[in-house]
Amino acid sequence: MNDTWTPSSWRTRPAGQQPEWPDEGRLDDVLKRLNTLPPLVFAGEARRLTAVLGDVAEGHAFLLQAGDCAESFDGFSADSIRDKLKVILQMAVVLTYGSGVPVVKLGRIAGQFAKPRSSPTETVGDRVLPAFRGHIVNDPAATEEARVADPERLIQAYNQSASTLNLMRAFTKGGFADLNQVHLWNQEFVATSREGQRYEKIASEIERALRFMSACGIDLSAEENLHQVDFFTSHEALLLGYEEALTRQDSLTGDWYDCSAHLLWIGERTRQLDGAHVEFLRGVRNPLGCKIGSSASADEVLELCEALNPERIPGRLLLISRMGADRIDDLLPPIVQAVHAAGHPVVWECDPMHGNTFVAPSGRKTRDFAAIMSEIRSFFAVHRAEGTWPGGVHIELTGDDVTECLGGTDAIADLDERYETACDPRLNARQSLDLAFQVAELLRS
Repeated sequence: MNDTWTPSSWRTRPAGQQPEWPDEGRLDDVLKRLNTLPPLVFAGEARRLTAVLGDVAEGHAFLLQAGDCAESFDGFSADSIRDKLKVILQMAVVLTYGSGVPVVKLGRIAGQFAKPRSSPTETVGDRVLPAFRGHIVNDPAATEEARVADPERLIQAYNQSASTLNLMRAFTKGGFADLNQVHLWNQEFVATSREGQRYEKIASEIERALRFMSACGIDLSAEENLHQVDFFTSHEALLLGYEEALTRQDSLTGDWYDCSAHLLWIGERTRQLDGAHVEFLRGVRNPLGCKIGSSASADEVLELCEALNPERIPGRLLLISRMGADRIDDLLPPIVQAVHAAGHPVVWECDPMHGNTFVAPSGRKTRDFAAIMSEIRSFFAVHRAEGTWPGGVHIELTGDDVTECLGGTDAIADLDERYETACDPRLNARQSLDLAFQVAELLRS
């Protein structure tokens, strides 16, 4: 690592997507308070994630990264966290059982509050207002007062993240994630669907297999992996002051870790090589992701690989393609070829959501399930042709029974029925399970 890096060296670089804080003094006071608070995650946990992502990079495991487009202060509850976890656990079971490949579970949760915007303002009715940048910055209500960036929201985001992590650890280590509970993960509104019934069949086969092993005298109580799961957190490292305030030096290794999440990623809008986001994240030892959109060239991606993972550590760097279903076949192959030829041990991950967003005639932002699956299928086909491993998928979903993405086996057509997202459209639980079954078939092939 370049000796000039410090947790604050990003401040000498241009930083995009930062809010206009009206009172810098208040912001500094809040960041100083954040810097005194306990870390949300620990360096050893981040190292553990790097190790298992190394297995993904080498083609021995698959990554499922999933969760809300943007977490909300308003919709925060134990039930919503549990239901989101249920969907992710179900998808992981389907992927593991259907493909025989271990699945790394990584949530967009406990920190995914900030959202990049294409414009600093938006028009609501006849008024031009500051853009809503996520609950960590301002409020979505359509008033000037609500849209003022408030630094105290950084503290609220930290507190909600801490509560979410506490509950997630209880769920994943305290019995809820036990394979003996596999039937209980199927929510009522999902269980009656075709996807829910397919899942119930798998759950019954798992239950039967566990009974068989027990009858053979195998002590299943001693097998920790049957009773708990490793579940990691991630978010886009957008607000660099917040990330810097939660960066700590590990007492064991002396390395710096951003302790706001196990994995941080750089977005398509902030991946400039001379920018503040690349400068900040190159110096922390967490595993990192970088979104690669339709404007990325092979040369740019190679430079990002060198900047973010110069030591070429397997599992350190994810390249998350978000090309769009109609462009991935042309754009992704030369990037994969260049990175593979240069010997960078990256995790290749497909984000099929962001390149396929459009505005429906009703004015609602949406995505079509058929386009989402088309991009995933093309992602697998590219890697099959190049002899590389299609390492994972990056999905925006919810455990709620929403109607935000079109299509799927339910053939959702009426977005207004239950359109609840504060930002981008999400797959509901039935659509998420449908996706998992189809990805499992791609992995088998």
